[in-house]
Amino acid sequence: MRKVQQGFTLIELMIVVAIIGILAAVAIPAYQDYTIRAQVTEGLNLASAVKQGYADFIQHRGRFPSVAAANQSVGVATAASIQGTYVTSIAADNQGSILVTFGNRANAAIANSTVNLQVAADGMPPSGPIAWVCGSAPAPGGLSVQGTQGTTNVIDKYLPADCRS
Repeated sequence: MRKVQQGFTLIELMIVVAIIGILAAVAIPAYQDYTIRAQVTEGLNLASAVKQGYADFIQHRGRFPSVAAANQSVGVATAASIQGTYVTSIAADNQGSILVTFGNRANAAIANSTVNLQVAADGMPPSGPIAWVCGSAPAPGGLSVQGTQGTTNVIDKYLPADCRS
């Protein structure tokens, strides 16, 4: 009577391990990029209250705040007290921009990096709506960036699509 083969041969197991290794080599960098983009998104979400306060200030007064550290002027907490898991501060200035600084537990690729948000309007004082320009993206149609442009030094591939040039 012949004995029937049971299980896998060594070659078959080695092929399966090689396939898993190739898939892991492709998936791990893609997953890291995804997690870094999620960390950047946390910073932009935390900045929403500051953007709203800044826009209200401009709409009601027709100008930028007159103090350099403008967080209190626009009705939000101090820059250092607006923090998240990956964000160390969110600072409004008197030049029409908000600077999001990454740190805390942020990935090394974005630690100590910044994303700048600038006011875009049809003039100062604005006669229409205010939009926010993120990173190196162009201003939406009919609007122009008001004030000075700050520095965004987060690599483009980690920024949301509407923040890229």
